[in-house]
Amino acid sequence: MARLRFGFSPIIPTVASFLLAALWGLSVFAGWGLEAFCAGGEPPTTCSRRLSTVSAVSGLFAVLAVCSTVAAWLFPAFRHDPRTFGRVMGAGVASWVVAGGVLFLGGLLVR
Repeated sequence: MARLRFGFSPIIPTVASFLLAALWGLSVFAGWGLEAFCAGGEPPTTCSRRLSTVSAVSGLFAVLAVCSTVAAWLFPAFRHDPRTFGRVMGAGVASWVVAGGVLFLGGLLVR
């Protein structure tokens, strides 16, 4: 029934958002970013400090992504209008992509 109203399953962008959130969270909180960008050469504390600054900037986009995704599902005005739901969820997924991009490009600069 939801597929007919939306033209696509609303679960698809939701799952995409959760997967991008998991990738971002593992990169920031589980040490994947440190392993990828701070392995070798320089003392790890210096690189870690610079990477934490990049993570904080990336975190601003992550917060925007979380707010967009939650708002798309919680607010009935967004949830019941397919165009609005698609825009808000699209903004959430795009924000996750930007958060990951900022983390990646910032990590390359930290190197």
